[in-house]
Amino acid sequence: MTSIRIGNGYDIHRLVSDRPLILGGVNIPHELGLLGHSDADVLTHAIMDALLGALSLGDIGHYFPPGDPQWAGADSLKLLAQVHQLVQERGWQVGNIDSVIVAERPKLKPHLAAMRDRLSAVLKVKPDQIGIKATTNEKLGPEGREEGICAYAVAVLVSVA
Repeated sequence: MTSIRIGNGYDIHRLVSDRPLILGGVNIPHELGLLGHSDADVLTHAIMDALLGALSLGDIGHYFPPGDPQWAGADSLKLLAQVHQLVQERGWQVGNIDSVIVAERPKLKPHLAAMRDRLSAVLKVKPDQIGIKATTNEKLGPEGREEGICAYAVAVLVSVA
C-alpha cells in the first residue's frame, strides 16, 4: 500500500506600491505588489508550508528566516526548489497540490496556467497535478479592502518506496 502525507499552508502579505506582484513565480501586472523579505510570493510560500507540514518539518521561517539578509529579495521558486529537495531526500514525491489565492484585484485567471507551469516545473510534476484557483473576498477583510493578498495550499505527498 502506498503511504501518503497531507499538509496545508497559508500565507498573507500586505499590498504596497513600488513592489512587483509575484504569484506562483509569475510577475503579474498591477500597480501594487506584495511586501516581504523575499519576493513575497504568497502562493509559493503557502505551497512550501504545505509541503513542509506534510512531513512535520516546521515552516518556511525555520529554513528561510525573514531576518536573514541572504533571503532578502529571494526568488520564492528557488526556495521552493530547496523545500522540494527536502521532500525528495526523505523519500516522498508530490502527488498533487491544491491552492486558492484570495485577492480582490487584479483578475488572476489569465495568469493561472503560467503559475501552474512554473510551479510544476520546480516540483517536477505534470501541470495537472497543481490546482490553482483564484477568488475574491467579496470586499471583506484585508483582502477585500485590498490591503493584502493571501493564499491557501494543500499538498499530498506520496511515498517513493
